Amino acid sequence: MKRKALLNKKLKSFASVFKENQYSCYLVGGALRNFYAHLEPTDYDFATDALPEDVLRIFRRVIPTGIKHGTVTVLFKGEQYEVTTFRIESTYTNARHPDYVQYSASIFEDLKRRDFTINAIALNMNTGDIIDPHHGIDDIKSKIIRAIGNPVDRFNEDGLRLMRGCRFTSQLDFTIEQETLKAMALCSQNILKVSMERIRDEIIRILSTDKPSTALMILEKTGIMSLIIPELNECRGVDQKGFHDFDVLDHLYYSCDGADKHSLIVRLAALLHDLGKPAARKTDELGIPTFYNHDKISSELSKNVLKRLKFPNETIKKTCHLIEHHMFHYTDEWSDGAVRKFIARVGVDALDDLFKLRLADQYGMKNKSFDPEQLYRFIDRVNAILEEDKAFTLKDLAVNGKIIQEQLHIERGPVIGIILHELLEAVLDDPSLNRREKLLEIADNLLKQTLI
Repeated sequence: MKRKALLNKKLKSFASVFKENQYSCYLVGGALRNFYAHLEPTDYDFATDALPEDVLRIFRRVIPTGIKHGTVTVLFKGEQYEVTTFRIESTYTNARHPDYVQYSASIFEDLKRRDFTINAIALNMNTGDIIDPHHGIDDIKSKIIRAIGNPVDRFNEDGLRLMRGCRFTSQLDFTIEQETLKAMALCSQNILKVSMERIRDEIIRILSTDKPSTALMILEKTGIMSLIIPELNECRGVDQKGFHDFDVLDHLYYSCDGADKHSLIVRLAALLHDLGKPAARKTDELGIPTFYNHDKISSELSKNVLKRLKFPNETIKKTCHLIEHHMFHYTDEWSDGAVRKFIARVGVDALDDLFKLRLADQYGMKNKSFDPEQLYRFIDRVNAILEEDKAFTLKDLAVNGKIIQEQLHIERGPVIGIILHELLEAVLDDPSLNRREKLLEIADNLLKQTLI
């Protein structure tokens, strides 16, 4: 990737505003790191000697996103650019934010305060010169993540850097330098000073990478995982038999790798779907471990984990629903009625994600090799039935509670709900029954039975 591909006309136009007002402007951070790693830049951050109030003055549309730390967001020609004034930061008493921020006129001082060498490169937008005092470009070429200066100091300054270091291993396919890795383990407790929301955001970024298991294993190795998701650590050493070559935790890591990277719900479900196996584990008379009802236990544990990590309620609900239903055992002998009941139980909207989870689950099994043909046959049957039949929920029935109440002359109450569920079961077995007259006839017969 040529440097001119990095500096498009819009970026040059943005930088020219600083030059016209006699301020310096440097491109820094992830865009440069990705450029030298031969990856597409995802965002553009800039450093300048202009004070935040200067940036507010020379640009028309500026959002003071982090102005107390010297950062603002400039809206320029349809793009958003984060701009931070050169800083020399003070001591950190909370392992997250500096006690105060002192501005500097030097890009070298600013780069010195950053986390890793690969993020401490700057491009002078006026001259085109590269500033790389910590040899970050060499580390990128060597695929090394190295803290700037004393790594213990860096992780004591900001506990979130622990998560970022792990994330970069999966995102970039890099290795953490040994002294930096040792310091991460030594400073792991600093993660407890980071807000759950920030930890959650880093987990989301890890789960969006091609191979999240790389970062997840380092979180475990450094002791960070035991502090943020201790339920996962409980899965280490829980051996499985049958189709599994891995213990529960490695299976979860590899399943996560095999899940759809574009679906956070599926990746979360893949990571957590067997969380209940340690609690469910028993040994049968042959000495083989069993994990009956681990799907239900895993769903409950996952709900607690995701709540603690401040995930949105809808994300929690959908993830736990997939986990609760991931243990289906389809065979070609299933009747069409059984398939329809499966669809009704899971819900039409959740089917695609559940099948993706099942594929990920199988990916994480024996040597990550599996034959998905049976699952694909099941998917074909489900799709065929979905094309033919439309009644999978109570609202799809040709009658509702009000109709039953009026036509059968019964009072409102729980009995109507019981009748409706019985009618749905009948329609799932035989869709041709989903006619008003027929359903009322069945409902009338149900009323005459002692069980109703």
